[in-house]
Amino acid sequence: MAPPDPSVVRIDGPWRHLEVHANGVRFHVAEADAKADGAAPAATSNNETAEPITERPLVILLHGFGSFWWSWRHQLRGLRNARVVAVDLRGYGGSDKPPRGYDGWTLAGDTAGLIRALGHPSATLVGHADGGLVCWATSVLHPRMVSAIAVISSPHPAALRSSALTRRDQGRALLPSMLRYQVPMWPERALTRHDAAELERLMRSRASAKWVASEDFSETIAHMRQAIQIPSAAHSALEYQRWAVRSQLKSEGRRFMRLMKRPLTVPMLHIRGEADPYVLPDSVNRTRRYAPHGRYVSIAEAGHYAHEEAPDAVNEQLSRFLAHR
Repeated sequence: MAPPDPSVVRIDGPWRHLEVHANGVRFHVAEADAKADGAAPAATSNNETAEPITERPLVILLHGFGSFWWSWRHQLRGLRNARVVAVDLRGYGGSDKPPRGYDGWTLAGDTAGLIRALGHPSATLVGHADGGLVCWATSVLHPRMVSAIAVISSPHPAALRSSALTRRDQGRALLPSMLRYQVPMWPERALTRHDAAELERLMRSRASAKWVASEDFSETIAHMRQAIQIPSAAHSALEYQRWAVRSQLKSEGRRFMRLMKRPLTVPMLHIRGEADPYVLPDSVNRTRRYAPHGRYVSIAEAGHYAHEEAPDAVNEQLSRFLAHR
């Protein structure tokens, strides 16, 4: 069977699909339908380059490992009074999949470039897991372009590293999969064989039983399994994980971590599902050292994918956060 075409991620809904060029890469984004909150549309038709719209504040949604923009469907429908855009990160979904550029500096440059390409001077960044790392990096490396960050199951990278290396429970949760991903070729095959059954296994292991039993999960996992089989998507996804580990052994990784330890100067919200077995409370508590002014929220009965498992509760927290920006 032929692998899926990138067009499979252009799923219909109350949003428009756009292509935006930034930092030398073509990004696929889904923009919430402006008509839903009475604002002027950002483009005249689907699949066009976004036109500058600066009247409403820009919110950029950045997904996590193995995912694509669809993970933010509930936020595209539920967040109001802002220009809300969900991005397929470099290497994912309908975006370009270059062989390199999965380091923190380049990913931060991607996000800063997207803000400019969308016609805004700054944006609030919302990220889950790996997308949260991009939020942290962009806020430090391009501080003038970031108004605020909200991260979901994504502690400060230095806090997560410290917790994984000193706490046995966080280390057991995080390190085995990340270390398995460091070898060449085999992880790509493992992630995509049998119609990407491994991705479903991974998501089931990190999500709440309630969401796993729902129709929403069934629909979502069908889309996720298809999207990760787009040519080069699995390799790109794994390159994020490989850089996170390998960079720690190189001078660039140590320099990146030193930069990340600068005090955060913008408002921050951290959301964690109380039942998340992957990101544990200790790593979130250590994040307070780097963002002492931040707001820390737990979502009851949610796992690693709180924005999908408990969208109403997460949207309420995000809306409250955005209203005070």
